[in-house]
Amino acid sequence: MITVRPTGRTFATAALAVVLAGGLAACGGSDETKAEADASVGTVTVGQQAKGIAKPTELKVEKQQSIADLVPDAIKADGKLTIGIGALPTGFPPLAFVGDDDKTITGAEPDLARLVAAVLGLKPEFTNNTWENLFVGIDSGKNEVGFSNITDTEQRKEKYDFATYRQDNLGFAVKAGNNWNFDKNYKNLAGLKVAVSAGTNQEKILVAWQEKLKAEGKTLEIKYFADTPTTFKAIVSGQIDAYFGPNPGNAYQTSQTQGTPDAVRNAGVYSGAGESLQGLIAATTKKDNGLVKALAEAINYLIKNGQYKAWLAAYNLDTEAVDTSLVNPPGLPKSNA
Repeated sequence: MITVRPTGRTFATAALAVVLAGGLAACGGSDETKAEADASVGTVTVGQQAKGIAKPTELKVEKQQSIADLVPDAIKADGKLTIGIGALPTGFPPLAFVGDDDKTITGAEPDLARLVAAVLGLKPEFTNNTWENLFVGIDSGKNEVGFSNITDTEQRKEKYDFATYRQDNLGFAVKAGNNWNFDKNYKNLAGLKVAVSAGTNQEKILVAWQEKLKAEGKTLEIKYFADTPTTFKAIVSGQIDAYFGPNPGNAYQTSQTQGTPDAVRNAGVYSGAGESLQGLIAATTKKDNGLVKALAEAINYLIKNGQYKAWLAAYNLDTEAVDTSLVNPPGLPKSNA
């Protein structure tokens, strides 16, 4: 989720790319998909065209006029909400990727955007970008909002407004049947072998815990593997005890391996912002374009009325739920960027 380079997401691994073969260059906007058509008539099917990664769930979502009235006239004039996704070139399941039909942009992030657009009474129109061009699109106004695992940071607040909708968590994956849990206490890592990806925020955190344990006369062995498939094979074979990585990626592996000999489970989460601050993922707009309050109110409507919970459940992301959408809350400090 957050790396030691500019914060964002780090799910485009070789294992996940396999799921996406065949539709990586697709973009939204020109052809109306069933998902967009549904959103315009009061229903949104989350998990549609999702390659089996999510359970398709049809949700009723009616336009809420009092919330729709908060959308600036300049944005709602064309009846559309243009949504930027930063999933090129490979996508990052379960959050954003190209669907079964090789054109629908699907995943947890686009589906929440569809739900929000339905509350606002606007037709969702997607553009799939590289991570860098997602922000270029927001800056230019081409993308009126970004729903793409964007972390709320103090540095980004200089240019963007945020309406939060998910916790930004790292997580521990272990073999199904392994009763170990992290319990948000680094001391529980003593004596374990834990894999992590090099050059990431989670590596930085794990190394700090290793140093603390060493000072206490305890050990934590950190392991590195070439890619995600190799890492998860090492968990199942018993070479390592756990993997510390982005929670959505672990949730994806958990859902895909359930009931198989390679089954893994979630053994606890930890804020990507560290011990003192819960990191948050947010819908992102150009600063002061007037849209952020409407987005937060739409998300809070979905939370209150149950569609938000059903959306998280469809993608096995229940551990990242928030109680309310906040506008521009404290973000990841500049020193962590």
